[in-house]
Amino acid sequence: MKLLALDTSTEACSVALTADGNIWTLDEVCPQQHSKRILPMVQQLLSDAGLTLQQLDGLVFGKGPGSFTGVRIGVGVCQGLAFGAEIPVFGVSTLAAMAQAAHRLHQAHQVVAAIDARMNEVYLASFQLDEQGIMQALSTEIAAKPSALPGPVLKGHICAVGTGWQTYSLQLEDWHKTGNSGSEDFAHVQHSPVILYPSAQDMLSLAAIPFRQGQFIAAELAEPTYVRDEVTWQKLPGR
Repeated sequence: MKLLALDTSTEACSVALTADGNIWTLDEVCPQQHSKRILPMVQQLLSDAGLTLQQLDGLVFGKGPGSFTGVRIGVGVCQGLAFGAEIPVFGVSTLAAMAQAAHRLHQAHQVVAAIDARMNEVYLASFQLDEQGIMQALSTEIAAKPSALPGPVLKGHICAVGTGWQTYSLQLEDWHKTGNSGSEDFAHVQHSPVILYPSAQDMLSLAAIPFRQGQFIAAELAEPTYVRDEVTWQKLPGR
């Protein structure tokens, strides 16, 4: 299995490649530089692995949620590379990738992933580890103000990942505690200081089973997940 994953949905730019049991990764925090950095990073990993795009079995992309522009860049670059190499693609949730990283780095079994969505909102979803070591979503990915989130679906100890927990730590901790008030299982929220953004290497983990099950699709069918469908723009005076 030779797969390459890429993600540009947040301030970070991430590429990972797996081939013959080996993994190569590159992660950079480079706000507003994704369109300049992503292709050189892809080429660097291919060169390090001694592979060409045509030798890959598929491409994996971060489908969101995240920055509108960043998500579009990632999907577009993935489609362009896949068209040229005539290989299939598969989209992975950025929130799920961060949850998977929590298991890889912290052996976490329950995770709430939250990305700062700007406009005083977060993109958020809850995940739990399955028997195959893969994080499965227990809630729908949403965009909402921390004060307007639906009740938490996880009880007890959770690992908190993503920039949303960094920006709204007190509000999100209160949300989790309030939702678990009176629960005997309630423990506490553990923040991960190292998982702020999704990493492409965790997208490879999430794409492995779908690849073996033949769930990769043609490049033209790749679609982003924005979650937030409507954006209210504040007009400048006189406009």
